[in-house]
Amino acid sequence: MATAVSPVSELEHGHEAPVARIVPRTSILHGDMRIDPYDWLRERTDPEVIGYLEAENAFTDAGTRHTAQLQGRLYQEILGRIKETDLTVPWFDRGWWYYTRTEQGKAYPIHCRRQDTLEAVEEIYLDQNQLAEGQNFHALGGTEVSPDGRLLLYLEDTTGGREYTLFVKDLVTGALLERIPNVWTGTAWADDNRTFFYLTPDAAKRGNSVWRHVLDRPHQQDEKVFEEENILFPVGLSRSKSGRYVFIVSDGFTSSEVRVIPTDEPLATPRVVLPRQEHVEYMVDHVPGMFLLCSNDGAVNFKIVSLPEDDPSPEKVSDWLGHREEVFVEGIEVFRDYVVVLEREAGLRRLRVQELGGGAAHYVTFPEHAYGLFMGINADFESEVVRFTYSSLVTPPTVYDYHLRSHTHELRKRQEIPSGYDPSRYEVQRLMVTVRDGARVPVSILSRSGSSLDGSHPLLLHGYGAYGTSTEPTFNSAVLSLVDRGFLYAIAHVRGGQEMGRRWYDDGKMLRKLNSFHDFIDVAEELVRRRYTAPDRLVAAGASAGGLLVGAVANMRPDLFRAIVADVPFVDVINTMLDPALPLTAQEWEQWGNPGIEAEYRYMLRYSPYDNVAVQAYPWMLVTTSLNDSQVMYWEPGKWVARLRASKTDRNPLYLRISMTGDHSGASGRYERLRETAFRYAFILDAVGLASRPDQVGPGANGAH
Repeated sequence: MATAVSPVSELEHGHEAPVARIVPRTSILHGDMRIDPYDWLRERTDPEVIGYLEAENAFTDAGTRHTAQLQGRLYQEILGRIKETDLTVPWFDRGWWYYTRTEQGKAYPIHCRRQDTLEAVEEIYLDQNQLAEGQNFHALGGTEVSPDGRLLLYLEDTTGGREYTLFVKDLVTGALLERIPNVWTGTAWADDNRTFFYLTPDAAKRGNSVWRHVLDRPHQQDEKVFEEENILFPVGLSRSKSGRYVFIVSDGFTSSEVRVIPTDEPLATPRVVLPRQEHVEYMVDHVPGMFLLCSNDGAVNFKIVSLPEDDPSPEKVSDWLGHREEVFVEGIEVFRDYVVVLEREAGLRRLRVQELGGGAAHYVTFPEHAYGLFMGINADFESEVVRFTYSSLVTPPTVYDYHLRSHTHELRKRQEIPSGYDPSRYEVQRLMVTVRDGARVPVSILSRSGSSLDGSHPLLLHGYGAYGTSTEPTFNSAVLSLVDRGFLYAIAHVRGGQEMGRRWYDDGKMLRKLNSFHDFIDVAEELVRRRYTAPDRLVAAGASAGGLLVGAVANMRPDLFRAIVADVPFVDVINTMLDPALPLTAQEWEQWGNPGIEAEYRYMLRYSPYDNVAVQAYPWMLVTTSLNDSQVMYWEPGKWVARLRASKTDRNPLYLRISMTGDHSGASGRYERLRETAFRYAFILDAVGLASRPDQVGPGANGAH
């Protein structure tokens, strides 16, 4: 049996590592004897495990102590680009203008509203700073105001483990009326302002049961309205924008089923919109007289179909917007008189506007080579204005209201950079890199204007490539601290996302997952070949499933990178996917594969970072995790680092940093999150030899002349 190598033994700083108690997990799978020598790290209540993790933190603190001043400078730079006292653009919903604002020195947002007009007296209906007092962690899982504006539902997590409690607050008196523990994210009010629906999770933290609650009745008497027994289908819950229906969504990775309850009949039995079909996914919204569905039934890139509201049956389905091979339909925003379709063509998003009364559709498009487009809060169903946020690698997030009838834009807000920012100092490029199987992978690159391509620049290459989540090339004010020191910043839009349509996603999951890793490697090689950078100054970074990406790449091509940053990385693929008691595992058998099926097990075994650690040299590595992370358990990166320590042949730094209070996203407060970013950037600069030099920033370090 193996013992985890003590990190403290590699650097003397006055601490003793605990003696590890080994409890290896042994199993036979498809004829393979599997012994996990670091399984003991799963025992999170064992003082020896906590002691070991604390020793890792002590080792990391000691090894990075020389960058403390740099971390402080980076923190101040990053903070200086943020307007600490700020507010969002207000949005209108049922007689009230809602917005959130922040105040300097306060870690959390303040939720506010004004009745009828923006000149009315401000009402603070929820101050998260007050809720978070005395808590090491605080997160809201959602808020929803009742139709009459009097009551507020909010979900609170104080553990970081997505363990929510639902509260009902009277917004007139400020009193907390009810408290329901152990709920999941998702609520919906009925029209009577006394009845609401909420979700509860199963033991693996999969939302699976919908309950109906009536105010002033004990929640123990609540009636279960629906339960999804198939573990492949997490349940979602929401109220339609029209206010007419409660939607109960059972949505797996390959098929969907939606039920509706009229909000004016909260005691009604949920009605299925369209029965579940294998390999058919759909999303539902409602406009007067009909349901609109984004569906992939016979349409790989999705289409929009309609169903009569009074008779939603399969034989009544008709195309509302037919399938187009070159256009990927990502979703819709509905209004009483308009439908706005969020589409993607050639990797870039646009808006398609269609008036429900008929007439020709028109498009809202954008001029930059690479950008991100996101729908804003469009709560008012009666509105003739759609709100969206536009951003690019050089354009700070900009909120627009687009007037659907007049086809005009109204600029509502552009993110302010208090320390100064001049976009002309930077430039954006978009490359299409042909990878080994002939696919063309988009790459978005940010650099200082006029940067030479002589191989001298360090480069941070970011990737994700999973779940169909597209990585949009949007503004990141923090990364300017690297770019201003000579870095290039690049995003490899590898397969597994949906940047190039639905097939881009399908070609990067299950038995085609290796494409994601090969894409990333091939992009890195091409950037070196074109002399954007060189292997001794190339840094790879990814988080969660992106941590899997860079973890696999670290095993496959350690020679190609100077450093790897893996945040909350999903690296113990086989062991995690063997345990259906863990959150996310069972439903993700359709994402990664089920090790119980031999072909899928053999394929996953080819890339699982933990299972492929080799006796070889590795780059500089920084790995982060959180003790309370319920999405990627802390022991995955913990075990991976232990195995790396026992196997690697180099003397490059290998650091594990564990947040003892954060969640999957790290710290909950905004200032602490900035300090975490500063720590990562200091590590990256150190890896390429820029930490100990004077800052390579001349006049206008923050973009100001």
